Amino acid sequence: MLEIDINSIEWYVWALCALFLIGFLVQIFYYLYFYAGILYQKRKIRKGDIEYSNDNKGISVIICAYNESENLREFLPSVLKQKYPTFEVIVVNIGQSDETEDLLNNLSKQYPNLYATYIPQNAQMISMRKLALTIAEKAAKYDCFLFTEANCEPVSENWIQNMARNFTDKTDFVLGYTANPKGIDFVSRLISFDGFFAALQYMGFALRRKPFTASEGNMAYRKQIFFDHKGFATMLHLRLGDNELLFNKTATKTNVNIEIAPESTIVAHDVATFNTWYLKKERRLSTFKQYNAKSRFLVQAELFSRLSFYLPLIGLAIFARPIIIYSALLGFLLRYTTQAIVINKSARHFKESKFYFSIFAFDILLPLISLSILINNAFRRSKYKN
Repeated sequence: MLEIDINSIEWYVWALCALFLIGFLVQIFYYLYFYAGILYQKRKIRKGDIEYSNDNKGISVIICAYNESENLREFLPSVLKQKYPTFEVIVVNIGQSDETEDLLNNLSKQYPNLYATYIPQNAQMISMRKLALTIAEKAAKYDCFLFTEANCEPVSENWIQNMARNFTDKTDFVLGYTANPKGIDFVSRLISFDGFFAALQYMGFALRRKPFTASEGNMAYRKQIFFDHKGFATMLHLRLGDNELLFNKTATKTNVNIEIAPESTIVAHDVATFNTWYLKKERRLSTFKQYNAKSRFLVQAELFSRLSFYLPLIGLAIFARPIIIYSALLGFLLRYTTQAIVINKSARHFKESKFYFSIFAFDILLPLISLSILINNAFRRSKYKN
């Protein structure tokens, strides 16, 4: 008959308790200090503690399109119809195989502030997107750039106004919120939660003066930042990663502002399938190792603290005495309650659907997917890198 060493189990249980407690405390810290940043910012706005600019400086909106005539036909007019006194829209057509050029020529007759250009067919560069952005930024006539994508749609006519007001004298970057279309099936909810949680993360970190990344579908920066750092010169060997890496390398504690007004939201109309979302996530995470060491540590610390919360919880449920199991379950409920409050209050602010029991499933599934991608990228030559 198999004999079990009671003493070794006791030490094992106490080790699990210690690991569980560390994971619990780190998780609570991240939620209350970082991820609740939008709620703290909302309170500051209500109190009048946030400084805004009223000079209506010129804005150059930049969009890169790769054979996306259908997206441009549907969503570009919502950008061109913005209620802002001084702005231009520059569309760079990367592809050559659809009717984008004809569409842009027709739209430019109706909207004189629309400027279209293209990438020459014989251009040779690892990242055509970096080339497209560089062409647009050199051609732009205003000192502030606002970026979105061909498949993105502002939810209101005040998107530019809300983003532009954040360019105070000390501000070089402005970050906005990019939402995914709402859906009721599991995959749509998963994609929506992933995008929303990513926003809580990058906005919360920036509000706590630890900026690390941004949504390329809704961000802005000054022209001077681009030219002072020689554009994308240090990352030309990478197929992916342009504005987000420029942001990671040049954002500081004091030069980033966050715009959280619901009217400043951009909706990214991606195809809501698991495979397309996974590929997009894989591409995004492929640039993660290019982030600075502090950014990587902050993101990875939260990821591993989540694992050190759940894995010991399972072990305690199997081996621990009832009093310890009840204490661990209490910790689980406290963390879940904190999660639900922070996530759903923030979701309500951005007019997103609320998450309840799905939080638990996504909370486990998403870090496992991210961890598998990061590990895979770490041990092989990335297919997204030259």
